[in-house]
Amino acid sequence: MIAGPFPLHLELWPFAAMPPAFLFFAGALLIALCRAESLLWLRQCLLLVTPVVGTLNLLALDPGSSWVWRVLDFELVQLRVDRLSMLFGLLFHLGTLLAGVYALKVRDSYQHVAALAYAGSALGAVFAGDLISLFFYWEGMALASVVLVWAGRSPQSTGAGFRYLVLHLVSGLLLLAGAVLSFRATGNLAFNFIGTDGVAGWLILLAFGIKCGFPFLHSWITDAYPQATPSGTVFLSMFTTKVAVYSLARGFPGTEVLVTIGTVMALFPIFYAVIENDLRRVLGYSMINQIGFMVVGVGVGTELALNGAVAHAFNEVLFKGLLFMTMGAVLYRVGHVLGSDLGGLYRSMPLTTVFCAVGAASISAFPLFNGFVSKSMIMTAMLKEGYSLAWLGLLFASAGVFHHAGIKIPYFAFFSHDGGIAAREAPRNMLIAMAVAAALCILVGSYPALLYGLLPWDAGYDPYNYPKVIAQLQLLLFSALAFAWLKLTGIYPPELRSVNLDIDWIYRRLLPNLGRAGLRAWAGAGAIAARMLPGSLTPAMRRLLGAGGALVRSAETSIAVLVVGGTFIVYLVIYYVWNL
Repeated sequence: MIAGPFPLHLELWPFAAMPPAFLFFAGALLIALCRAESLLWLRQCLLLVTPVVGTLNLLALDPGSSWVWRVLDFELVQLRVDRLSMLFGLLFHLGTLLAGVYALKVRDSYQHVAALAYAGSALGAVFAGDLISLFFYWEGMALASVVLVWAGRSPQSTGAGFRYLVLHLVSGLLLLAGAVLSFRATGNLAFNFIGTDGVAGWLILLAFGIKCGFPFLHSWITDAYPQATPSGTVFLSMFTTKVAVYSLARGFPGTEVLVTIGTVMALFPIFYAVIENDLRRVLGYSMINQIGFMVVGVGVGTELALNGAVAHAFNEVLFKGLLFMTMGAVLYRVGHVLGSDLGGLYRSMPLTTVFCAVGAASISAFPLFNGFVSKSMIMTAMLKEGYSLAWLGLLFASAGVFHHAGIKIPYFAFFSHDGGIAAREAPRNMLIAMAVAAALCILVGSYPALLYGLLPWDAGYDPYNYPKVIAQLQLLLFSALAFAWLKLTGIYPPELRSVNLDIDWIYRRLLPNLGRAGLRAWAGAGAIAARMLPGSLTPAMRRLLGAGGALVRSAETSIAVLVVGGTFIVYLVIYYVWNL
């Protein structure tokens, strides 16, 4: 049972409160209209003012459902306000403001437009009260966020953006299919508990799983995020996966299969992150690891576990955003974030080094840092409910994240060796954003009641007692000793200029190669068939199957799109006529 009204409700907003997404869409539209170089100052103001004004609007919202649009026989609820949606709403406003300060000097207006539209779509999703509205905002996130990937303006970012977009559009189609089946089964589109009792539930769970980065569906994170711009990656780290965690907490609390899925998510990225050279890709694997903890919390399903899951989502936006900011600053000043070619930057970028250390301590769940006060809630809830084996898996994952994110990131970026790199400190706006994020990591970790008072469920919890603190310090100490021993003995994998194979090898290499082999086999079979057929049929068959024939030669992309779109339209027409 979700607790009562949000404690920060204000009556100071002089206007009628509206869905938060609308204010962000308005801000994106205004920035789009101010593309002239001379209006850069106005775009910067809009980037910062929008989340500030949006926060005032957010805190004036009344609990319940409003802004209900009646379309045909459907009720589309644009504003469903309770403590769960309000927590994520506050988080996304805060995240947008921090990322906006970080991106303040970006002169590319397209990135600012995409960032606000992306944040607005995420807000629309967490306040949507029905599955159809959720679907439209779900797809809005995909379309807006891919612009931040393409903004990298390189062949790698272009390819990664297309792969990212395809996976996220597939997620949207699965969500839509699940919504349709759910409506046909129940006559209801409300976005509440869904469960996995029917096909609709499994389709929607899979749709959420793609955006969450479930195992075998995760590679878009490590593929696309490192290809975005420094500021674009910060925005990307804050919204999509957190909306997915929110959706799981809303639709699938207590779904036991999520405990297994989340445990696997927390474990397997450790091994990839240890051997990865690109430090932003390391953070991508680390993100999957942290989301695994949240998914486990949702799967356990008790109030304590759910509070831990959403609290960890809140904290991860702060500490993972901070780590992406520090690596973005290194990328901005140095031009790359390859661990094999960095080192010694603590001399020229001392403030960035300190902020990176704060982020590393937070993600590693050091006491007095925010990761500890949320991760320990999930671990405690697991023990209370008897998930001992999964608890051991997450304990190992906790040690692993300290290795690859708590130690590896700051060590190889700033300390490992003197790379002879002459770099200046990060720009002032980046330092301000990093300083605020670091301060919040320490503030929430030192005074967890500030966060606990905002959580959706009533579940008393005290993270700071001797057994919990001593156990966590022991884990961190022995992990640090293990890293030092592995490094000194030369067993720890060195940073190599290499490409590590992940699941995306299947659709980036294997399937295209099989497709090309199939086309060659088809062309060969067509040529053989043309020679074997009677002479009267040979000319006609050759026009179809021979060298350069209509069924053999490659089609232009536009023609292929028309064929696919036409097939889809024909299907819709047949479906409509069949069901008249």
